[in-house]
Amino acid sequence: MLAPLLILWPMSIAITYLVAKSIANQPFDHALEDSVTVLAQQVREVNGVTRLTAGLPGPARDILRADDIDSVYFQILGPQGRYIDGDRDLPHPDPAPDGETTTPGTVHFRNAILHGTPIRVAYAYVNLEENRNRAPRLALVQMAETLEKRAKLANEIIKGVILPQFIILPVVLALVWFALSRGLLPLAELQERIRARPIDDLSPIAPNQVPEEITPLVRSLNDMLARLSQSIEMQKRFIADAAHQMKTPLAGMRMQSELALRQTDQQEIHRSLEQLAKSSEAATRLVNQLLALARAENQPQAGTAFEPLDLAEVACNAVRDWVPASFNYRIDLGVEVPDAPVLIDGNAVMLRELLSNLIDNALRYTPQGGSVTVRVSANEAPVPEEAGAPVLEIEDTGPGIPPAERLHVFERFYRILGSSAEGSGLGLAIVREIAQQHGAEVDIFSNPRATHPKYPGSLFRLTFPARPPATPGAEEPPYHG
Repeated sequence: MLAPLLILWPMSIAITYLVAKSIANQPFDHALEDSVTVLAQQVREVNGVTRLTAGLPGPARDILRADDIDSVYFQILGPQGRYIDGDRDLPHPDPAPDGETTTPGTVHFRNAILHGTPIRVAYAYVNLEENRNRAPRLALVQMAETLEKRAKLANEIIKGVILPQFIILPVVLALVWFALSRGLLPLAELQERIRARPIDDLSPIAPNQVPEEITPLVRSLNDMLARLSQSIEMQKRFIADAAHQMKTPLAGMRMQSELALRQTDQQEIHRSLEQLAKSSEAATRLVNQLLALARAENQPQAGTAFEPLDLAEVACNAVRDWVPASFNYRIDLGVEVPDAPVLIDGNAVMLRELLSNLIDNALRYTPQGGSVTVRVSANEAPVPEEAGAPVLEIEDTGPGIPPAERLHVFERFYRILGSSAEGSGLGLAIVREIAQQHGAEVDIFSNPRATHPKYPGSLFRLTFPARPPATPGAEEPPYHG
């Protein structure tokens, strides 16, 4: 606030000076105008000779030529610029522009230079022709004075305005400083209280201890602290759950390795090594899923890394990766895609991870001889000119998911009770996180194509947002499979 005040102060002085000069000119111009009017009234033409009706005595001429401060000049010129009386050196006014006439009796003002000194000139024309039907014969009457009195008055006005400002401005600055210091004191106290907090203290700030003006800011900080505290608690719980889940395969690996070291029979050693390999595979899968979940959660919310993709091409590539595993499970793994591309905006690596988790989950829970189908389609658009919403479905002929469990299966490390399939409970959590990153909705249904009453199957449906229609004449961006 001090900087604008100090900048505006000289601007105020400059504006005051210009106004003071304008004010100082007015009374002197009025006096000069009265003098010209009085002098013009005495100019007459007698017997063809232009002269003053009453000659100016010597003392009056001295008064006209000089007062206490300014020098005063006058001049009278007859028709054709013939000199009558006064100062010969007084400059003549500029001639009137073409097409304009000079009005007798009207007083005009101009600035001029006389002997190198600025002067203010008032002049008027006198019509010497008494007969109005004839062309006017004009005489010029001028009076001028120097500008010392005007400058002195303007300086007096400036001093009267500026001198109080020299006193008022420091007082204003002191009051502003004092008011801001007092007003910001609660902020300084709040700053000290926040600095004095322990590093792990995320409790909300008491809003009754701050000024009313910053209460909305404190509320926003409290909301941020609450979200941060919730995030930290989720991270702690995630780490604790991950550590707990890692204990099982690591304990199995240690037990099997110790058992193999104590065995002498080659068959028993081979059996222990097989169990050790299974435990290490489970540990590796758990670690990979933890990394996948961390990558999905750390992806930017805005689709800055997204690009146009053909969802059908992504689905075919993912199914191709799991065909060898489906042979081992003895399950029929298939894919159904339309002939035309189904375009979405997404990240190919993340969508590949999503599909891998859904296919892996379906293969693990589907009994031998069953089937798993990945299907890509597009819903009908509400407006014929627009594209429909892309849909990705993964259906199996396994035991299905009870309706009461469908909201919980996306939670981390959640396992349905009584499930015999191996798993860490992270696959569907990864699916939900990647789907949210892509703005897709995930729904779980029973498989409408399942025929076995004991195995109603599951149908996972992901509905992606429809891409905006292309601008007419614009080239569609290339998609990547």
